[in-house]
Amino acid sequence: MKKTDKKPTAAVEKTVAKQKDIQAKQDAADKKPKKAKSAAAAPGPHRAEPTAPMSRQHLEKPGKEGQMQQPPRYEAPGYQGSGKLKGMNALITGGDSGIGRAVAVLFAREGANVAIAYLSEHEDAQKTCALIEAEGAKSFAISGDVKDAQFCRQAVQQVVEQFGGLNILVNNAAFQEHAESLEDLTEERIDETFRTNIFGYMLMAKAALPHLSSGDCIINTGSVTGLSGSKNLLDYSATKGAIHAFTKALASNLVDQGIRVNAVAPGPVWTPLNPADKSGDELAKFGADTDLGRAAQPEELSPAYVFLAAPCCSSYITGIVLPVTGSVGA
Repeated sequence: MKKTDKKPTAAVEKTVAKQKDIQAKQDAADKKPKKAKSAAAAPGPHRAEPTAPMSRQHLEKPGKEGQMQQPPRYEAPGYQGSGKLKGMNALITGGDSGIGRAVAVLFAREGANVAIAYLSEHEDAQKTCALIEAEGAKSFAISGDVKDAQFCRQAVQQVVEQFGGLNILVNNAAFQEHAESLEDLTEERIDETFRTNIFGYMLMAKAALPHLSSGDCIINTGSVTGLSGSKNLLDYSATKGAIHAFTKALASNLVDQGIRVNAVAPGPVWTPLNPADKSGDELAKFGADTDLGRAAQPEELSPAYVFLAAPCCSSYITGIVLPVTGSVGA
């Protein structure tokens, strides 16, 4: 066996010395007093956003934004429209409040007529329509259940009749209720979650498809829970994962027709969905565990929907799930 030449070369000695020097400098830096990390949450668009503790108020389902003591922010005052959706017509499910309302406002600001479908939150829906019309767009609201295929067809048909066509479908309606254990999930609850969150998306997309043309799009609301799961939202997380898969599958299916299909995956967002699920201390800490240190406001999600809806922004994008989660790598 050949003996190893143990005599270091000048190059080896130089490298060893360099590495020791790097180590020594870092060891010295480690001994210096550490600067205290800022506990402040990241600011919002041009203004400070609410941070924990959030309101502990608990809402009865389905959750009405008009009853919230700490209302969500949907106005996006710093967002200036530029006609990105001019001449287009949109339908948003769950458009009465929360993310749906914020998206409706910006779609209208960009020139689109916007119809909203909602369950039973009549006052919220009326306010959203007023907000849309204040942006100079046409609007109407239709109450019904997205689990019902006939309602989905009726909603789409009304949009086509009143606006003259449909270009953008935003599937956003959702049902969420926490559970500590899989054993707490009855078949009835699982059925309600899946039929609302994924069946409703598929039924509404099926109803809309005959009216969509090349250049039009479908945008689905997914969730960070569909990316990483949530131990207390077992059924909800499963539906959101299904929505992400459905988005990619439908995008592939419709690519030859020129119809784009994408999804937004929000992290914690302050909407009626959450106070209608949680309460007390758990709700007060909502969003505090994100890297940015707070929950998002709906107005921080809505520009992502504009981006995915506007052909001038995303004509070459289909089949993506866009995370807007307030954390790195989510």
